[in-house]
Amino acid sequence: MTFLRFSKPWLLFIILVCPSLIAQVQEIECEITKITDERDFTKNIPGETMGQKLESLLFWSQEEKERRFPIMQSIYPSIAVAAGSEVYAYQENENLIPKWDNKTNLQSYIEENRIGGLIVIKDNVKRLEVYADGIDENTLWTSYSVAKSISSLLVGVALKDGFIKSLDDVLENYIPEFIGYDYGKVTVRQLLTMTSGIAWNEDYVDPNSDVAQMYLRPCEGEEAHILTYMKALKAVGKAGEKWNYSTGETDLVGILIQKATGKSLAEYLSEKVWKPLGMQQCGYWITDECSGMNIGGSGLSASLRDFARLGTLMLNDGKIGNESIFADEYLKNATSLLYQINDQGGGYGYLWWHNPDGSYAARGIFGQLLYIHPAENLIVAQMAAWPQAGSKELSQTQQAFIQAVRDGLVD
Repeated sequence: MTFLRFSKPWLLFIILVCPSLIAQVQEIECEITKITDERDFTKNIPGETMGQKLESLLFWSQEEKERRFPIMQSIYPSIAVAAGSEVYAYQENENLIPKWDNKTNLQSYIEENRIGGLIVIKDNVKRLEVYADGIDENTLWTSYSVAKSISSLLVGVALKDGFIKSLDDVLENYIPEFIGYDYGKVTVRQLLTMTSGIAWNEDYVDPNSDVAQMYLRPCEGEEAHILTYMKALKAVGKAGEKWNYSTGETDLVGILIQKATGKSLAEYLSEKVWKPLGMQQCGYWITDECSGMNIGGSGLSASLRDFARLGTLMLNDGKIGNESIFADEYLKNATSLLYQINDQGGGYGYLWWHNPDGSYAARGIFGQLLYIHPAENLIVAQMAAWPQAGSKELSQTQQAFIQAVRDGLVD
């Protein structure tokens, strides 16, 4: 497809419908929720450019986060991830009571950590589904860095489809804008593992960090914001050796997929996953204001149940029917421990967090979570609006909740 271009993209909300991509699944109509509070109109979000408005979310008040996280697709230009008419349904036996080893209970966990919704799937049976007031199974919620792992799985799909020839190809083979720049010689595999060797600062509270600056520059024609920013970055170490967390590099993963396939992330996700797997609602993926491309490192909104279904896809090694949609080379390492990053044995695969016990997760700032434990056939998904983007204490509280779920399932 040809990417849509906009002279004034901040005034447009895009719904991309892709009929007849999968003939056997009838597509449902995607409708973006209308904004009802004038404070949420794009013009009233802080920032002169759309990039500045997008970066402002790191500094929203608690009330603003809880009001806006369900309507990000209405605030920012987005492309619909079209769903089909057939829905994948779980069996239900909602009798799980998570068990903490302190005075915490489910209600206090939700209230104290500003949780929007929780769902637990065990042995393909829904054991728990609960929402905060004003939120339900139809509410869409932004995913932040959970989207990184979704971009990763699309690399696995593109590798099988032949759009990406090898994980050891260099980026300039697919992204010609990188020819002559340090990132041009970084491989797809190094990008997926955040081991490019190129400097990056991911400090969410530092307004001068790379993650706070990457969308702030004016557009240079129709070149994606992230390409304009990252072309100038230089290598500070040998590629493939040191892990360094970088949202910018996952945005590049999104660019890679879109350049290789000629399709938006939203269209490709709809075609390969959303419709054939049986998602119940359309999702939405935020676009870059300069290029009209989806942003690979964040910006995917979906319902909690559909995030859980993505967990089912991963738990089943990408099988939809009898065949996996992922290349074998992707499945081999995607959720493995490729780089250990802490003393407890935790680490990173292909944009998936790996835990010492063999479980793995997609995590996003402000408490977003998709947790998968293959040995226990367990999926836990959470949407939240934590008081902070992240902290050691908040992460430990989230891990304690997962343990409480596992302990509750034992009884």
